[in-house]
Amino acid sequence: MNIRVTQLLRFILFFVLLFGMFSVNLVLAERADRDKPIHIEADSATVEDLNRKDENRVSIFTGNVKLSQGTLIIQADKVIMKEDAEGFRIATAFGNLVSFRQKREGLDEYIEAWGKRVEFDNKADKIELFRKARLKRGQDEVEGDYISYNMSSEFFKVNGGSKQDAKTGVGNRVRVIIQPKSKIENTEEDTQ
Repeated sequence: MNIRVTQLLRFILFFVLLFGMFSVNLVLAERADRDKPIHIEADSATVEDLNRKDENRVSIFTGNVKLSQGTLIIQADKVIMKEDAEGFRIATAFGNLVSFRQKREGLDEYIEAWGKRVEFDNKADKIELFRKARLKRGQDEVEGDYISYNMSSEFFKVNGGSKQDAKTGVGNRVRVIIQPKSKIENTEEDTQ
């Protein structure tokens, strides 16, 4: 493996581990959201038989789609929702920039994410962001070409991408912003 690639991978791993260490609170999506109804608004929809329970159902929503369930909100141009026989759902959203937002369990704080494609799996409690991916948790941020985030374990995987920017000739890079603990504590004190 190229020495430069190895150094880049070590650098990314260091920041991912560092990001996890500075997280004092366990990040969990709002658990009460799972028990709330799903509301979907769109310009058009194709929905399979709601009484069909023997296999996966697929529903497609297009045109200015807004999906909400409790504190979870996804806004996109198109959403494909797959539901298995147990009622677990995977939503794949497409758009110029899809937005995802959900309250963190036990905190007055949100997980916010953006990407050209966003996949949310409520069984695995995982979100994947593709192309122009950005995720914000509190005041910390990560961005890259691809982000996988497990909300239960706080595990991030971020890739910068291999394509070079046509204008600069530089490859996409992972960017991470980690707020110092003292700044986070001061901000919390200021809001009280």
